[in-house]
Amino acid sequence: MMQRLILLILLFVAIGKIIAQQNKASKQVSSFSIKAPQLNTTKKIWIYLPKNYDSSKRKYPVIYMHDGQNLFDAKTSFVGEWNIDEKLDSLNAQVIIVGIEHGNEKRMNELTPYKNAKYGGGDADNYLDFIVKTLKPEIDKKYRTKTNARNTGIMGSSLGGLVSYYAILKYPEVFGKAGIFSPAFWFNRKEIIELTNTIPKLKTKIYFLCGDNEGDADMVNDLDKIESLVSEKRCECLKLTKKKIVKGGQHNEKLWRDGFTNVYLWLF
Repeated sequence: MMQRLILLILLFVAIGKIIAQQNKASKQVSSFSIKAPQLNTTKKIWIYLPKNYDSSKRKYPVIYMHDGQNLFDAKTSFVGEWNIDEKLDSLNAQVIIVGIEHGNEKRMNELTPYKNAKYGGGDADNYLDFIVKTLKPEIDKKYRTKTNARNTGIMGSSLGGLVSYYAILKYPEVFGKAGIFSPAFWFNRKEIIELTNTIPKLKTKIYFLCGDNEGDADMVNDLDKIESLVSEKRCECLKLTKKKIVKGGQHNEKLWRDGFTNVYLWLF
């Protein structure tokens, strides 16, 4: 009897895991592939459209997000999805999300601005060139979008947070809003600080978020340092920067999933 009970429990656990890994993306989510000549590859792109997109003629702001495989679907995610589609559906959000997939070994290269002495990388210039000169024009042609910087955001976590911050320094005329989740500033700390210091003025609206228990002792210190440098570039009366340090927050999808709604609402 006990053996049968154990077998049944194991069976239920296995079924639960299978169900959890089934496709969970909403009907507002689709995907397509596009050639990325700057990266000598083809990229899978995930698209979220507002629920009323087909019945409307309006144009929408756009958020470009890295690690598209983790945004909408548990089946394709690495260690859990962000539930972006469900969260935006619940808000009846009027925004288009463009998720760029990074499910390959080139992720570290594409999401890092400068080469790290230990880990290499440093191909973010080509990656951002792909977004700005190849992907964005295709999105603006294919969908009804508001194309100016005020209505164009960029978001990402960890290395995606690092490259999102780099993107607003390099292309301030393209990205007017940024959600910077647990940015891996440690990877290019010296260069990022130096680059920030060279920027005469920064008008981008930025939300910084991280946890105080991410496993990286310098995470909060780095975030505080960058936020302080950004604040020197503009009057705080404009309220263009917000920073949230989550008590007990760890470096994982749960932190970023839980924080996404507040970041989106504050930025847009």
